[in-house]
Amino acid sequence: MTRTLSAYESIVGASTIRQLLRLGERLENVRVVHVNSTRQGGGVAEILDWLVPLMRDVGLDASWEVIDGNTRFFEITKSIHNGLQGQPVNLSKRDWEHYWETNSSSAARLRPILEDADIVIIHDPQPAALLGLCPNRRGKWIWRAHIDISRPYRPVWRTLRSHVENYDASIFSIAEFAQPLRHPQVLVAPSIDPLSEKNRELTQEEIELVRIEFGLDNSRPILTQISRFDRFKDPLGVIQAFQLVKHAVPAQLVLAGGGASDDPEGQAVLDEVLAAANNDPDIHVLLLPPDANRTINALQRLSDIIIQKSTREGFGLTVTEGMWKGKPVIGGDTGGIRLQVINFHTGFLVNSPEGAAHRIRYLLHHRKRLAEMGEIARDYTRRSFLLTRHLREYLTLILALRSGDGARVMYV
Repeated sequence: MTRTLSAYESIVGASTIRQLLRLGERLENVRVVHVNSTRQGGGVAEILDWLVPLMRDVGLDASWEVIDGNTRFFEITKSIHNGLQGQPVNLSKRDWEHYWETNSSSAARLRPILEDADIVIIHDPQPAALLGLCPNRRGKWIWRAHIDISRPYRPVWRTLRSHVENYDASIFSIAEFAQPLRHPQVLVAPSIDPLSEKNRELTQEEIELVRIEFGLDNSRPILTQISRFDRFKDPLGVIQAFQLVKHAVPAQLVLAGGGASDDPEGQAVLDEVLAAANNDPDIHVLLLPPDANRTINALQRLSDIIIQKSTREGFGLTVTEGMWKGKPVIGGDTGGIRLQVINFHTGFLVNSPEGAAHRIRYLLHHRKRLAEMGEIARDYTRRSFLLTRHLREYLTLILALRSGDGARVMYV
């Protein structure tokens, strides 16, 4: 469902809406094109799903394009993704040539749109080479990195940097991810749509239907991690933590997530998770379809504690989603999770399964503290991680680049 800005006024206030509309007036009919690698699955697609319509609502001529890629291309870009997050990977010259050829093929289709745009925003590494394939571009190009590249595997970063260093600006989620580049770098944290199917208020009946569908026991605490089946999300560490908790407190674990067309490793990781769960009836491993947003919403609301025990994390929208539902989060002490989980206030940061188990047991034994943390988490999310703040920062950056002030802009 496409919503307008006015729908958010009751949540963020009239002054916030007026500010966005005033920014939009200064960018009326500016042509903005976003490009990523998939329309379904993952946080980038979720963000673009609301960002593009709201950009249009404030007056921009915004659109969203997706590059084409075969299985081999996405295996290569998954390796690039892993390498940027610090994992040593082996990418041959032929792999990079295939990466370039796939971008060339998409460029042949998208070139008229991209070269004519006032602003092009390229999301993540998959389409990053498009810049070099659009020599007659007239607008400004921005590369948006959504992942943690604070300590990249250098051979991968060196090659990718050759594709992104000629952009007019880059966007990172937090300062630690920024890299030496010759253009301005700005910080824009991701956000959630509070009125989407994944985050809107649900009736008790809707929540109860999901509890029954998945056989969850309403007499025992529920711990939930929602994420892709990705090793950087450390699902095996979550299972290990749960097994430690279970000895002291009767509880249930939900590990739920789906795949994405640009992530070919998902099935292998899911198999590892099922093996580690070892048919434990208290561990619910759920492979959900890409449109299971209401189910995820209900699972988060059913939960006592949200877990996101990643070892690398660009941001972690599932952290924000859980906090918006008034739940404390046990999060890996890494990347964008640190921006959201304020230790001892909105949840706890942990570095090991033992640490996660310790914090989970503490919260389950101190229910008043659990509820207080959940309230703080929701308020913090309202002030910091809703889509209106995100939209304002994008509009401000575009305004700065078009006015020629981009060279002086370091942070939005």
